[in-house]
Amino acid sequence: MITVRNLNKSFDGRLVLEGINATFEKGKTNLIIGQSGSGKTVLLKCIVGLHEVDSGEIYYNDTRFDNLNFKDRKKIRQKIGMLFQGSALFDSATVEENVMFPLDMFTSMSHEEKLDRVNFCLKRVNIINSNHLYPAEISGGMKKRVAIARAIALNPEFLFCDEPNSGLDPKTAVVIDQLIKEITEEFNITTIINTHDMNSVMGIGDKVIFIYNGKKWWEGSKDNILDSDNKELNDFVFSTELTRKIKGL
Repeated sequence: MITVRNLNKSFDGRLVLEGINATFEKGKTNLIIGQSGSGKTVLLKCIVGLHEVDSGEIYYNDTRFDNLNFKDRKKIRQKIGMLFQGSALFDSATVEENVMFPLDMFTSMSHEEKLDRVNFCLKRVNIINSNHLYPAEISGGMKKRVAIARAIALNPEFLFCDEPNSGLDPKTAVVIDQLIKEITEEFNITTIINTHDMNSVMGIGDKVIFIYNGKKWWEGSKDNILDSDNKELNDFVFSTELTRKIKGL
């Protein structure tokens, strides 16, 4: 579980996040949504530690993270998996080498042990007999699955996903969403997903936090997001003509 308490963050005197309080639960897909520029990406980066907060507290389980030194933060980060926007695979490395990278960096496992773990992770994301292919030789959907395999290579307690469906067709996006949800539940991971994809919200939004102008404007789930009377949330959710027709607006 990750807990954020009264988090504030500014850049050059401009307040970007104000008074954010949130709890991200273990074994659930926790989504952060909001318009571009709302502050949702900054919030994700603050939680990971890529941005230092001005004030407030961030807890990983019972450990306060924001005031740790670099060495102690590294111990927490070894429990974190990251799925970057665009997959961020190494072009000059094979599928196998990409997934093995965090094992090379953070473990003292033998090569055989690393290879066993790599094959386990690739099999879990339904990639078989592709170890020696390069990113340029596989599809966008396969790249995402390789990136997920790399993200879970260290058996993380926490998984962060930044726009995991970026650049994917709708059908493949659903497959990636379901894969992330299955892995979250199977390994009891605290998963936080930064997205503006309403298909993801309605498909895997166990918990949804809506950020508006740097504030937590609404909190709920896929089960009640369509019934909210929050104007700003509705303007975001029903921003297209199709969704407005579904709502009857």
